[in-house]
Amino acid sequence: MVVEGRGAAMFARLSTYQGSPVPAEGDLSATSEAVVKQIQDVPGFVGVYYLVDRSTGKAVSMTLWEDEPSMEASEERAGRIREETARREGQRVLSVEGFEVGFSHFNR
Repeated sequence: MVVEGRGAAMFARLSTYQGSPVPAEGDLSATSEAVVKQIQDVPGFVGVYYLVDRSTGKAVSMTLWEDEPSMEASEERAGRIREETARREGQRVLSVEGFEVGFSHFNR
């Protein structure tokens, strides 16, 4: 899938976490449904990725937003979700950053 020709730029929020190493048999998607349910109805939300280095316990979430105002308007709610999820998962939030998406391309 290629996302092209959008009138407005898409934006992304990257949040970095540190937790304990995750065993190879550990289920990385165990809480994904609950997290997605909390954020999917936020205006401007487009999607989310959750990336994990099992050996170090470092993780990064990337939420995608229709535009910068949507991303900014979501910050309070997203911050609450991020902190609650990190606490429940035994992680701590290391950083939160916002970016404009330069381009995206998916072969699927």
